[in-house]
Parts: sequence; C-alpha cells; structure tokens
Amino acid sequence: MNKWQCVICGYIYDPEKGDPDSGIEPGTSFDSIPEDWTCPACGAPKEMFEELKD
Repeated sequence: MNKWQCVICGYIYDPEKGDPDSGIEPGTSFDSIPEDWTCPACGAPKEMFEELKD
C-alpha cells in the first residue's frame, strides 16, 4: 500500500500506521478511509491528498 501526502501541509498518511486518533486502524488503505476523513494535521479534506509512488 502506498503512502499519501497532504498537499496543504505535507502530512503523510501511512497505511501501516493508520490514524488511530481518528479511528482509522493500522493496515487501512487510503481508499478505505471514509470520504469525510480530514488531515489530522491541518484539517484538509481527503481529496487534497496525492499518492506517493515508491
């Protein structure tokens, strides 16, 4: 699973870590995150993330 980066603040969503503070369990792919999830660092909407290619 690839990581995704917020284009606003640079926060990187790592599927291996998830976002436990927002109820996103480790191992959750970015595509499986609810559409109303927001960046935990700056509050940007999910559509403001770009996939990081390995």
